[in-house]
Amino acid sequence: MREDELVGYCLGALDDVESRRVEVALADPVQGPALRKSIDTIRRALHPLEADRGHLSAPSGLASRTLSFVTAQASAPPSVVRPAPRPVGERPGDEAGWQGSSTRRWVDRAILAASALAACVLVAPLLLESIADARSRRTQRNLQSLAGSLHGYAESHRTLPTPPGEGPLSRAGLYAPTLVSEHRLVADDGMLLVPDSEHAERGGFRVPTLEELRDAVGTPRFEELVRSMGGDFGYTLGHREESGRLQPILDRRRAHHPLMADAPDESGERSGNHPEGLHFILFEDGHVERVTTDALHGGDDHLYRNHAGEIRAGRDADDAVIGDSHHQP
Repeated sequence: MREDELVGYCLGALDDVESRRVEVALADPVQGPALRKSIDTIRRALHPLEADRGHLSAPSGLASRTLSFVTAQASAPPSVVRPAPRPVGERPGDEAGWQGSSTRRWVDRAILAASALAACVLVAPLLLESIADARSRRTQRNLQSLAGSLHGYAESHRTLPTPPGEGPLSRAGLYAPTLVSEHRLVADDGMLLVPDSEHAERGGFRVPTLEELRDAVGTPRFEELVRSMGGDFGYTLGHREESGRLQPILDRRRAHHPLMADAPDESGERSGNHPEGLHFILFEDGHVERVTTDALHGGDDHLYRNHAGEIRAGRDADDAVIGDSHHQP
């Protein structure tokens, strides 16, 4: 696996065929661990670019002031211009390799500096926009890959991963250990992460198996696991019937019913995964939509709350609620 492919994978710059080749290599038990370590290193190296994420706007009138300054220096009287220092080793009268006045050389340097500044002002926003676009593409591909794993599980079990209705394991993020335990998801391949997220930057993210999760019940470790096991994505909390019983989550392939999405923050109103305010939603039929914060909730259909305004399971089969990893139905 070439280094440029790993860098392209981290930036989301590969096409689907290339990305799949990298993901197969990451899942390989022999070369996978070393490749995942390399990817963690690359992502940490790219992190400093986040400090300059915002668009850079040139000060008003910068170009005209720069040109006026250059013109003034070029037209300065010769009397105020000091002779340029003679290069070391040059003999008096030897002017063959020393052409042009110091003013001319100074002006050339000023023009180069102004050009470099203009390039930074113009290119930096494009670079940051490219990084944001790569993050978006990577997030969408991850969700679509997860859709394949979830649909495969549903074909075998007749239902999508569904947490128990009660008890400590009744958590939205239980879908991830369920898929890992059935070898439908690699525990540490980064599929549940958004590039540059807190989980991704911390490194070492790994989804526990169901056995590991059960063994941790009642310990401080359990609370850590349930908060992180779903990664950066939220999963449907399903719905309860009138009696209060949590119903199995069926795979009806509905194009309008959310199955997964960027996990909500503590406010329960939006996700903080993408600084641009974007949100990615995976629907039951496997397609992914990208929406902005202001279009996240429509009418009574709140993405992160049920019809009663609670971060709980839906009140009926059409009441879709996406919960964070630790949320309980």
